[in-house]
Parts: sequence; C-alpha cells; structure tokens
Amino acid sequence: MSRRHLKSLLLNSISPFSSSSPSPTATSQSFLSSLKSKTQNLNVLSRFLSASSPPPTLDFSSPETPEDFAFLRDSLSDSAPKLPPDKCSNDAVLISNAIRNSTDAFGDETQKFLRRFRDDLNESLVVEVLSLVKSAELGVKFFLWAGRQIGYSHTGSVYNALIELLERGSSNERVPEHFLQEIRGDDREVLGKLLNVLIRKCCRNGLWNVVLEELGRLKDYGYRPSQATYNALVQVFLRADRLDTAHLIHGEMVELGFKMDEFTLGCFGHALCKAGRWREGLALIDKEEFVPNTVLYTKMISGLCEASLFEQAMDFLGRMRCNSCIPNVLTYRILLCGCLRKKQLGRCKRILSMMIMEGCYPSPSIFNSLVHAYCRSEDYSYAYKLLKKMVKCHCQPGYVVYNILIGGICGNEELPTLDMLDMAEKAYGEMLNAGVVLNKVNVSNFARCLCGHGKFDKAYKVINEMMSKGFVPDTSTYSKVIGLLCNASKVEQAFLLFEEMKQNGVVPDVYTYTILVDSFSKAGLIEQAQSWFNEMVGNGCAPNVVTYTALIHAYLKARKVRDANQLFEMMLTQGCIPNAVTYSALIDGHCKAGETEKACLIYARMRGDVNVPDVDMYFKIADQSLKEPNVHTYGALVDGLCKANKVKEAGELLDAMFVEGCEPNHIVYDALIDGFCKSGKLDEAQKVFAKMSEHGYSPNVYTYSSLIYRLFKDKRLDLVLKVLSKMLEESCSPNVVIYTEMVDGLCKVGKTDEAYKLMLMMEEKGCNPNVVTYTAMIDGLGKAGRIDKCLELFKTMSSNGCAPNFITYKVLINHCCAHGLLDEAHKLLDEMKQTYWPKHLAGYRKVIEGYNREFIASLGLLSECDSLPIAHIYRVLVDNFVKAGRLNVALELHEEISSSTPFTSANKDMYTLLIENLSHANKADKALQMFAEMIRLGGYPELSTFFHLIKGLIKINRWDEALQLSDSICQMDIQWLLQEETYDRK
Repeated sequence: MSRRHLKSLLLNSISPFSSSSPSPTATSQSFLSSLKSKTQNLNVLSRFLSASSPPPTLDFSSPETPEDFAFLRDSLSDSAPKLPPDKCSNDAVLISNAIRNSTDAFGDETQKFLRRFRDDLNESLVVEVLSLVKSAELGVKFFLWAGRQIGYSHTGSVYNALIELLERGSSNERVPEHFLQEIRGDDREVLGKLLNVLIRKCCRNGLWNVVLEELGRLKDYGYRPSQATYNALVQVFLRADRLDTAHLIHGEMVELGFKMDEFTLGCFGHALCKAGRWREGLALIDKEEFVPNTVLYTKMISGLCEASLFEQAMDFLGRMRCNSCIPNVLTYRILLCGCLRKKQLGRCKRILSMMIMEGCYPSPSIFNSLVHAYCRSEDYSYAYKLLKKMVKCHCQPGYVVYNILIGGICGNEELPTLDMLDMAEKAYGEMLNAGVVLNKVNVSNFARCLCGHGKFDKAYKVINEMMSKGFVPDTSTYSKVIGLLCNASKVEQAFLLFEEMKQNGVVPDVYTYTILVDSFSKAGLIEQAQSWFNEMVGNGCAPNVVTYTALIHAYLKARKVRDANQLFEMMLTQGCIPNAVTYSALIDGHCKAGETEKACLIYARMRGDVNVPDVDMYFKIADQSLKEPNVHTYGALVDGLCKANKVKEAGELLDAMFVEGCEPNHIVYDALIDGFCKSGKLDEAQKVFAKMSEHGYSPNVYTYSSLIYRLFKDKRLDLVLKVLSKMLEESCSPNVVIYTEMVDGLCKVGKTDEAYKLMLMMEEKGCNPNVVTYTAMIDGLGKAGRIDKCLELFKTMSSNGCAPNFITYKVLINHCCAHGLLDEAHKLLDEMKQTYWPKHLAGYRKVIEGYNREFIASLGLLSECDSLPIAHIYRVLVDNFVKAGRLNVALELHEEISSSTPFTSANKDMYTLLIENLSHANKADKALQMFAEMIRLGGYPELSTFFHLIKGLIKINRWDEALQLSDSICQMDIQWLLQEETYDRK
C-alpha cells in the first residue's frame, strides 16, 4: 500500500473529528485530541505514515469456511467461551493454581509441573486456564508455553481469551505493548495471528477509531491484515457510514489479491444503494467476479428502499428475474416494508399483489403495519380488504389487526360515515367469530360512534358482549356511553345503564353523576335529577360547579325559585365557588321563570353596581373576576328580554356589549333579530342584521327564519323573495323550518298553489317536508275549499314516510266536518285512535312542539292546556252530527269521550247541545238521563238547558215533570241570587 493511499485512508477515517475544512495538519490535531493518550497516538500516526514499503505478506487467516457455514464463522472462530470458575475442569484448576502460586515466576519448576498436562492440552483447557489465572503476565507466559507444545496449536477462541485477559489488566483498554513484545520475541507468527484477531474483535464491537490504531500497530510490527480481517474492516466502516474509507480498504484488498466474501459484498452493495450509488454497486459485483444471487439482490433492494429509490428497487426485481434469481419472501417483505416506512402506499398495493401471486406471503406483523398505515391515510376500505387477504394467505386476523382497524375507523373525534361504521360492524362480527376482543379504548370509541348514529341498542350490546368475554368497563367507559345516551335524549336507557354500572361494582364519579343530573334536568325530570344529586352526596362524591349549576338552572326554569336559592346556598356552604357560567344560568333561569327584572338586577350586580337590592345572596364571594359578564351572560339576558317583549332593553344590551369590549356572537344577534321581528319592529331587525354582517357574522337559517316570519306576517311577499335570494347568494340553503314558514305564510294569504309548488320544490332540493309542513299545507287547502286535495295530500304524506300526528288529524277532521264529509271525519277519528292519540297532557304538549303559536291558537288548542285535547275533536264531530240530524252517532261519540276523560267545559257544551237536540227530537227520557248525569259530574246547567227540557216534556204531554222542573228552576234561581249577594258583601 503506498504512502499516498495510507495517508488518504487516515484522513478519510478521522474527518468527522474536524469541524472545519480539513487540512492534513488540522485533521491530525483533531484526531489526536480525540484519543486518550497523545503520545501513543503520535507514535501510531508516525508509524502509520512511514510505511514506505510493504512488509513480507503473512497470511494468518484460518482455512476458508465453507459457504453454507459462513454464518458460524464469526460467532465460533472469534469468540471464546466464558466459563464460570465452578464449571472449569479439575485440570484447569490445578494448572491455574500452580501458575498463580509458583515462586519461580513461571520458571523451570512450574514448567516441569505442567508437562504432565501436555497430552491433555486442547482449546477448552487453555481457555479455562486463561480465564482462571487473572494475571496478564502469567497468562502470556502460559499462552506461549502452550503454543510450544507438540500436537497443540492456538485457535481463535484461545486468542480471544488471551486478548480479554490482557485488556483487563490494561488501564487504557488496549493490549499493553510489552506483552506483545514478549509474544513477538517468542513466536512472531503467533503475534500476527493475535493482532488480526484483536482487529476483528474491535470491528465486531464497532470501534472503528480503535481499529485504525490497532491496524497501525499491526503494520508497525511488520504484518498485514488477513483476508478475514480485511472483510471485517470493510464491514465496520460500512456500519459507521464511512463509505469512502471502506472503498480505500477495499482498494488495498484488491492490490494484495484478496476478495470480499459474500456477506461483506452484500453489505457493500447495500451501502452503495443506500447512498444512491447503485450503479457502483453493480460494477463492484462485476469486479469481484461474483455471480449475484437472491440474497445479494435482496440486500441491494433494501438499500434502495432506504434511499427512497423505489423505481430502481422495482427495476432490480426485473434484473433478478433476468439473471434467473427468483425473489423470495424476504425480498418482497423488505421491499414492502421499505415502501411502507416511506408511506408509498400505492406501491404497497402493487407489491402485495405481486407477492401473493407468487406465493410469498407477508407475516402477520407486516399485515398489521399495512392495516395501520391505510387506516392512518383514511383508506379504510382497503384496510378492511387486507383482512380478507390475510385469510387468503393462511394468516388468521387476530387481536392486533382487528383493534387497529376498528380503532382507526372509530378513534377520531369526528364520527365516521355510516358506510365506514357498517364496515367496522362487519369487522366486529368477524372478530367475535374469531374469539377476539376489543381493548378498552376501542370499546368506548366503537360504542360512541354507534350512539352517534343512533344505534344505541347495538352499542349496549357491544358492551355486554365484551363483558361476557372478560372486559370490565371502568367508570370512564360507562360515563362516555351514558353521556352519549343523554345527549340523544335516551334518558331511560342511560338510567338503565347507570343502574347496571352500579350492579357491576363500578363506582360512579363526579363526571358520571354530573352527566345524569344535567341531562335529566334539561329533560325536565327534576325530581330524578335531585335524586342523583342526593345519591352522589350520600356516597361521598362532592358535586362540582357544573353539577350545582345544572340543577339550579332546572329549578329556575320550572319556576321553583326557592329550591334554586336553597341549592345555591348549599353550594356556597360546601365551598364550591360559582363561576360566570353559574351566573349566566341564574340570569337565563330567572328569565324563563318570568322574573326578567331579577335577571336584570343580577346582571347589574355582575357589572359592579353594589347598590342593587334583592340579589345579595348570589354575591357573597368577594372575587369580582368570577362574576364578569361574558358573551353567554349577554346572550341569556338578550333572549330573555326579547321573549318578555322588552326588545328596547335588549337592543341597549347589544350597545353595552360593544362598550365593554365583549364581542356578540351568533346567538346574541339571532335572539335580537327574532325579538324585533316578533314585536313587529322590522326596521330595527334590519339594523341588527346589518351590524351583524359588519362584524363578520354571516346570517344563518335561524336569522333568515325570523325575517321571513315577520315579512309573511306583514304580507310583504316581495321582500320574502328577496330574502330567499339573499340566502341562496350566501350559500345558506333553507331548511325545513324556513320552507314550512313560507308554505304556511303563502297559505294564509290565499296563495295555496304557490305554497304547494314550494313544497314540491323543497323535496326536489333534498329537504323533505315534515309533519308541520304537511299540516300547514292541508290547513291552507282546507280553508281554500279544496277538501279533495286535502285528503289526497294526507295519503301522500303517509306514503312518503311522514306520520301524521294529533294536530294533523284535528285540522283535517275540522275541514271534513265543515264540508259535510262527516263519515270521512269519523273514519279519521277511528284511524287516529288506532295510531295511539295522546291520552295524557304531556304527550299532547310534545305533539304541538314545532307548530306556530298562532296556528295552534287558531285551532282552539291553547285554551285546553289543562284538559285532554282530544275533547275538542269530539265536540266538533258531535256538533256536526247533531246538525246533520244523526243523533245516534253523536250519542256514541259522546259516550266514548265521556268514559275516558274528566268533566270539562268542552264536555259540558256537548251535554248542553245533546240535551237540547234530544228534547227537540221527542227523546225526553234520554235528555233527562243526560241532564242527571251532567249534574252528577258537577256540571251546572244553563237556563237555556232547562228551557229546552221543559219544552220537550210539554211537547210529549208530560206536564207533571215539566212543572217539577220549573219549580226546581225557581229554587235554583233563589240560591244563585243568594250566592251573588253573599259574594258582593265580601
């Protein structure tokens, strides 16, 4: 090796130690400063650079190992067995004791003792002695003595054992020089072998910088590395990413006539491909005169994948086939994993197809990684297909891959689409059949997504199925599902799940209780919410500010101010500090309880007015920062004032918000616009609308709904069309509420044809009419005298999947009666009863939600809030059947409603009407029977009722009864007069 090449090798090897552009001097200084002994390294450097002529070549390599056993070469030939002292042979113990205890420093007496063991010398015995001697000096002497014995020669394991012994006795972790000199003086060939073994050991340990020093020492002693050592040198520099240094080492190998073995050549090819120099790799293979095989190509493909050269990697597959090398499963796995690491998912699909086609199957772990990668890229469909491919590859999907897929679909904050959720359900079913379970996180997420799409029963079933397989839901899991059920108004199922939670020994926490208290409070079930509250306090679970706020708000909305105040006092007593949300809830609750004045006082006190009376109990906490009004506070008060028809004060609040630097949000603007519209102040509403737009808020469907309502109320149809056009310009599509308001408004101004066309248009736009829309249209057609069209639309409504409710039936029955279609009206009544008409007031109130208040009032329903609403329909039918002279049907209807409802004013009107008409029809007995029944039920007859009864009795010549009834009238008149006089005196 020339001096120039040696110098280049050194400079390339030590370049990382230099932080600036390297010069020979700077590089040498940086190199020397990084080593432990400055003097030693100077000697190494000078010796390394002064090798002017190559010394005689000595090949100290072991005989070439057969190719099939190459993998054993390094692990067996260069590694000494490490035996504990208690596992050493008796001969080893005797020899080591004799050497350690000798007084002649391994002199004649010691050697004389050792002669008895000459015939038994072997590799293991020598290694054991070296491990037991502990003294480096004595170990060297024994090593040299053993090497001189006939029939024995040192092996790689013995050399390694000696090196370990010498390094243990050295302070700088290098073999001391005097030991090497001693070995050299005894046997020069042995020293060459020892130094080669030492270099290979440093290479295996990755100590490339130490390797350079030992290589210099090897050359100083006049030796050359063996072929095995050169291969080890190339490998260590390749592992250290010092490709140029490896090139220099290889050049020296070639000059000396050595060749790289297959493993080293594969490593070199891999490193060149990784650096993007794959052409050099192919040239190197040709230069080495090596016929590429599958293993070598696979290593080069691996390097190309690490360099993201996927096109070239795919080309190498073709090159392999051209050279009659068939890619094996390892080739494909390396290529697949390389593409996967670099997120080349499109290539992964292609490689996987090729792989399976050729009968090379990915491992389960690769399938798991593929499914994970495609889930992260949201390609869930292909991820699910991979499960099918796993089965095709005789690889049964297991716990990991199912949890990856279902967790990927359901683990995001946003709900998956219904198609994706169906896919997750299919995977879940397959998972159950395979006897696999979901982990805790995925059970919660899967249940959450099912609930989010309304599949509550399925979510409940999933939890039970997982519990049957050993899954134990914790408080967090139960709380999440309970919260989802409550948000979907499934309070009954939430209640059952909560009871099951306690039965399973899972202790509810404050979060669980707060969800229940809040949800039941919002549903108006205050008694149950209070029960949960009491239970949590009894169980030692302290309510937080959210719990108290939810229950206080519920009591105020139910007009139970005293209970709300008691709870607020309790909150303060327990050290729970109210926050701005609590005070906003107080304001909103008082507004809904009809106490807007008190709500305004709370707001004024929040603003810092300490002179405000009557609200001191809410402000016992000194920290004013907790009571600063925020946008939610203003929103609650604006909404309350508008609903109380105090729109002027609400408008002033908007100005106050700007002064205080509190930016109004959509809720504030919408509430104010709605308030002005409902109070008939369209100009003021338009001003707020303009201000809303100025501050960057785009009107939404609720904003436009309020404006359209007012415009129809004022019969400004021209402006309605302009508002509608504005909506479409702003890409704000009308919803079913706006369409319904427009249908109802057009009907009220007599434009039923336009209303009907609008209803058809909304269906074309993908907005299906609801029961309120159909009912408004039916009412409009009925008032226009188009009863046939009403009945036709009623049938269309049912066929389109929209179920009529009580209001729909009542509207249609009224119009049928008005047009003389009494039999049709009677059929509608029977149909309504069969479809479960509301038998309770709560059900009735639920039905009328969503209808315009004026529309409900026009049907005469608002005055019946304390009675069963069905009575009104019967009264209409009875009245019309009586007018038509069909008393028998009227009596049947009366008996039916009387048996199922309490006595009300509507019932009394029917009694009066029937008694009058029965008397005229010469059916005095039935009239008297109904008269007696009415009095028994607590109904006071009108004077006209007596008159018609008496007239009917006289008509059939029943004078005695007529006279008796007249006497009773006189007595009753006297009593009425006495009652009126008594009342006046009071």
